[in-house]
Amino acid sequence: MQWLSAAEAVSEYVKDGQTLYLAGFTHLIPFALGHEIIRQRRRHLTLCRATPDLLYEHMIAGQVADQVVFSYAGNPGVGLLPVFRRAVEQGTIGIQEWTHFEMVARLAAGAAGLPFWPLNTLDNELTERRPRPRVQSPFTDDQVAVVPPLVPDVTLVHTHAADDAGNLYVDGLLGDIREAVLAGRQVVASVEQRLPAAQIRATRLTLLLPAFRVASVSVEPWGAHPSYVFGQYDRDTAFYRDWDERGRDESAVESWLDEFVYGLASRADYLQRQPPGRLSALREAAGQ
Repeated sequence: MQWLSAAEAVSEYVKDGQTLYLAGFTHLIPFALGHEIIRQRRRHLTLCRATPDLLYEHMIAGQVADQVVFSYAGNPGVGLLPVFRRAVEQGTIGIQEWTHFEMVARLAAGAAGLPFWPLNTLDNELTERRPRPRVQSPFTDDQVAVVPPLVPDVTLVHTHAADDAGNLYVDGLLGDIREAVLAGRQVVASVEQRLPAAQIRATRLTLLLPAFRVASVSVEPWGAHPSYVFGQYDRDTAFYRDWDERGRDESAVESWLDEFVYGLASRADYLQRQPPGRLSALREAAGQ
């Protein structure tokens, strides 16, 4: 395990053509790492995520991806993803759509080193277009539907904290984060803070992943903004609402990337560009 800056971590572990899983479920979305991937102009990536939101909007706009593997795409509480939709309609990215359960099952198979994961679910509109393979049960006469494993080259994750050894800790809703980090061949993490293990135990944070499974950790406060970190800062709802209009205008998207991604050297610069009082208000909203 290495302590690296976000720029160093992406430079060392994220390569063109890889399959990436940027984890996070409503909160803990690794925006700082995603923006660094855009800034370093990675290309031909396959981006996987159960619920692509604005991070994948930014990455698609930054032309890093050839394909997106997902189970729902939208701007939570606001609407659709205009950049994502435009790219699909124009044929500049390919898509693989799965159900939420199929995505988690694929990660579970990848984490367990299994060739497939069995499902006992009803068919749906997706399976009409992409029928599920079936295998013979060795115990009954049943034919069982299966999905293939998902093994990202790199899973990128943002967490509440790491201890001095590099063990990762979280609080709140996990969603598919644990399955995603266990399935990844390598795990690149950013954290809000680095704390002594005794202090972490006192806060009752939950161990997500031990250090021996972590390639690198970067200390990046506000690394999940504009999403949130439970108990530390709230979701920047104004940002999500503003993006609904901005994302419909390609020139506005390019201007935003130039100002908040390409034109900056670090996440600290990004934070300094936020509207006055915005970050402190998000802290207060989270009870800090």
